[in-house]
Amino acid sequence: MSSKRLGFFTRLLDQGSAQQRYRLATEQIVHAERAGFDSAWVAQHHFHQDEGGLPSPLVFLAQLAVKTRHIRLGTGVITLPMESAIRVAEDTAVLDLLSDGRLEVGVAAGGTPTSFAAFGLEAEQRNAAFAANLHMLLQAWRGAALGSDDNRLYPPAPQLAQRVWQATFSVAGGERAGKAGHGLMLSRTQPRPADALDLPLDALQNPIIDAYLAALPAGVTPRIMGSRTVFVGDDTARARDFAAKGLSHGLARLRAAGHQPADGTLDGLIRAFDVHLGTPEQVIDSLQQDSALDRVTDLAFQVHSIDPPHAHILRSIELIARHVAPALGWQPRHPVAATHHHAEENV
Repeated sequence: MSSKRLGFFTRLLDQGSAQQRYRLATEQIVHAERAGFDSAWVAQHHFHQDEGGLPSPLVFLAQLAVKTRHIRLGTGVITLPMESAIRVAEDTAVLDLLSDGRLEVGVAAGGTPTSFAAFGLEAEQRNAAFAANLHMLLQAWRGAALGSDDNRLYPPAPQLAQRVWQATFSVAGGERAGKAGHGLMLSRTQPRPADALDLPLDALQNPIIDAYLAALPAGVTPRIMGSRTVFVGDDTARARDFAAKGLSHGLARLRAAGHQPADGTLDGLIRAFDVHLGTPEQVIDSLQQDSALDRVTDLAFQVHSIDPPHAHILRSIELIARHVAPALGWQPRHPVAATHHHAEENV
């Protein structure tokens, strides 16, 4: 059995201007490649700088394609209802060539509800728009006629139809991704039912995995990504200090998204938002309690919503690759460069 793949995910929320955010996220992804990570993923968010710092993920990944060699470059996710499907097909086709075939395309119907109006949509229309745009995207990649027999995607990109991932919170979404033969992207956290606020995350996500696997066509290899909030440090107290600041800062936003933590203490927020933090040993023990991670093919780790300083993110990347991920079934596929970052630098 092949080992799990290891991903680094960012919503580009480092403190600073947009330009600084892009520079720091680029450094983090380059560092992840040097540490042996298999993939890097960036989220798309429109308008709201505290929810995500990147409206144009394909542009950002294009410059990363120049700065990296091995690491796969993924969108986690493109909010497809807000896009022109044919333009997404064209941009991804070009980017896949520029990156020597390293592009992975994660898509979803979601997004901040208030953002849809700017794109001429109501939030309630997002699922129908997602289905229509995904169909058009796949047709374009596969060389179908677009409007007339003379209009076909150039450059063609049929290979990308095999690298689609669908993100979902629901069992129905898992079934949809499975039927399509796409990858399944599971979130770092998700709201609990009002009558079961203490339900562990794997209790919500294992049924999604079950539905995905049951719907997957025969002969199609499963691709299941488990994204988790992980911050690994050399000092537990420092890690908890960062969590206290980050989780408190994002609490109002998380509540607006449907999270209703019953316990407002730091430990209560850590549980409610499915955060794994501390020394490598502590994080390994915490992640090993998550039975959904035993079933995934891809582990993707992010620091949101802890959001520690840049130097500490670099150190966390190293500790994940050296200690945490190997304990969860990962082995590096490419030569690992010598890395050692002192977290006290550039804090």
